[in-house]
Amino acid sequence: MASTTSGDVLPSGSRIFTTVPDVFFIPEFVFGGLVWILVASSRVIPENPLGWVMFVSIFCFVGTTLWFFIFLCGANQSSIWPSLDVGFHFLAVVFFLSASVDLAYITYLKGVAFTAFPTAESLKLYRLDISAVVMSYVATLLYFLHTIFSAIRWKNS
Repeated sequence: MASTTSGDVLPSGSRIFTTVPDVFFIPEFVFGGLVWILVASSRVIPENPLGWVMFVSIFCFVGTTLWFFIFLCGANQSSIWPSLDVGFHFLAVVFFLSASVDLAYITYLKGVAFTAFPTAESLKLYRLDISAVVMSYVATLLYFLHTIFSAIRWKNS
């Protein structure tokens, strides 16, 4: 059976703004960047789980930026790129899901502490953490959808 992969399986240039999985690049930037900003603007206590959240959000933000520019410049025309696309976005889903769960748990613990000793500053930080949790799960959903549609495109290639 002959291979059906052709050189232009993936879109390049401005066509990435019109294809279904690649249209998720911009929302992934926005929501992943918001997670990064919101976690960085609150107190990073405890350091270990929130350090993982920061690593994941920065890693995925930089990775998505590089991936976006590779697609935009048209350097993705080899037959291995569809599988790399699925692999990168699957890794991002796994990373973001684990970071989201960690962030939600830490936010829950901060909420329990907030109810014991409520202050205006702790309320502000608690609201920032809740926003970060919501943005993190939205980013996870976006990366998941990108992975699913990339896998469909990879299977059809």
